[in-house]
Amino acid sequence: MAYDKALAARVRELLADEPGLTGKAMFGGLGFLVHGNMAVAASGEGGLMVRADPEAGEGLLEEPDVAPVVMRGRAMTGWLRVADGGLADDAALARWVAVGLARARSLPPKN
Repeated sequence: MAYDKALAARVRELLADEPGLTGKAMFGGLGFLVHGNMAVAASGEGGLMVRADPEAGEGLLEEPDVAPVVMRGRAMTGWLRVADGGLADDAALARWVAVGLARARSLPPKN
């Protein structure tokens, strides 16, 4: 499945003024990185991949439409998949983008 281009455009609009932002094709989707650290991605599997503080991630998994990102059969700590139902309105999407941005900004720059 290709990533949702409309979702990617919505994310890009939210991140338009973010310093150090780049977009990169990854994981079959389009990742949005801040100073080289991925914040969120329009996923090739649908929905949004969100990078979260690993300690906060456990609590966020209890929310509707949220699941862990699973790669090669293993749940990835600190990575969440938010299904389309959790991204329906702009406020919900902005909240998840803010979660990813907070985590990416907290990491040392890679570039």
